[in-house]
Amino acid sequence: MARYGGSLTGRQTVLWAIAVATCGVLPVFLTGGLAVQIRTDLGFGAAALGIAVSLFFTTQALSSAPFGRIVERIGSRRGMQAAALGSTVSLLCIALFASSRNGLFGFLVLGGLANAVAQVAANLALARGVRTERQGLAFGMKQAAIPAATLLSGLAVPLVGTTIGWRWAFTGCALGAFAIACTVPKTTEGQVRHHTNEHSDDMRPMPLILLALGIGLGSAAAVPLGAFTVESGVAAGLQVEFAGLLLAVGGVVGIVVRLALGWLADRRSAGHLRIVAAMLIVGTAGFVLLATGMNWLFVLGTVLAFGAGWGWHGLFNFAVVKYNRNAPAAATGITQTGAAAGSAIGPFLFGVIVESASYGTAWLSAAAAAMVAVAAILAGRWMLIRHLSTMSKSS
Repeated sequence: MARYGGSLTGRQTVLWAIAVATCGVLPVFLTGGLAVQIRTDLGFGAAALGIAVSLFFTTQALSSAPFGRIVERIGSRRGMQAAALGSTVSLLCIALFASSRNGLFGFLVLGGLANAVAQVAANLALARGVRTERQGLAFGMKQAAIPAATLLSGLAVPLVGTTIGWRWAFTGCALGAFAIACTVPKTTEGQVRHHTNEHSDDMRPMPLILLALGIGLGSAAAVPLGAFTVESGVAAGLQVEFAGLLLAVGGVVGIVVRLALGWLADRRSAGHLRIVAAMLIVGTAGFVLLATGMNWLFVLGTVLAFGAGWGWHGLFNFAVVKYNRNAPAAATGITQTGAAAGSAIGPFLFGVIVESASYGTAWLSAAAAAMVAVAAILAGRWMLIRHLSTMSKSS
């Protein structure tokens, strides 16, 4: 990938986008991975954990669209700096000052604001700094930040959480986020010339709304994986250390799948949203296996759920950006609103269902949400194709 006007190479832009996006989601997934230790120390139940995760994503949902427009104006570099600094403050405050569940809630709200900026700023950096024919892999790599954060959170359980304490895990991640904030290059404002065609015009609002609904329902089904895999595994009879490692394995699977889908997307001219729908259908099977509560089926279900049920977000974002070249941050700000709203509602309802029924019932509810997401995404795709067909005929 060549340089453009003194900008970073496309590969370097991707690396910075990954780093910032990982910082954005670390507060919430570190909380989920270390939930056993945090809940014991601060004294709250599964429903409160669901509320904590929901507050993070509710904040992101409410702020994604306006922050998307702001980042379009200030540029990706300033957006990424602000996001990494916000994550630093959130992580450090949790490590030093979270002495009750309400304190944890407040600091996760701050993390949600930082994550809203992180995601749209990273999307803008990729849209402006990576060649069109490489953007599928680029968005897959960037979206791999979420399972990467899950991987770090899972490893933090046996390496830090059960040894020197969960607060040290947050402190270490805060230092890493601060280092990233201080070193975002001035040249991340890439201006790559894209090969466009007649189908690369702005989408109408209704397809975006339907796609936002789809990613919202899919996120509602998948995000509880990061927060509840460890506790659900323990409830299924796994040792807490093994459950933490299983969470890390799920993170690795999620990374591999997102990268593979991105690589394939660069070799396909269409059909990306159909692949997203197919992935969700396979992921539904994973959620059903998790609901069985049987050890070996739980392990298999974790792999399927992380890989297929949660591995399609990068491909989804690539499809949205592909048809919104003029305002990628603003467009993904709309769909990220749906993703964040689903991510907020999902863990909250999951926690409530666990306390009122069981983990099995909660995972089956996730499977149902994933299937409705399939319908919404396919409906949005149908409306998009209709819109593009109309554009072609008028031209």
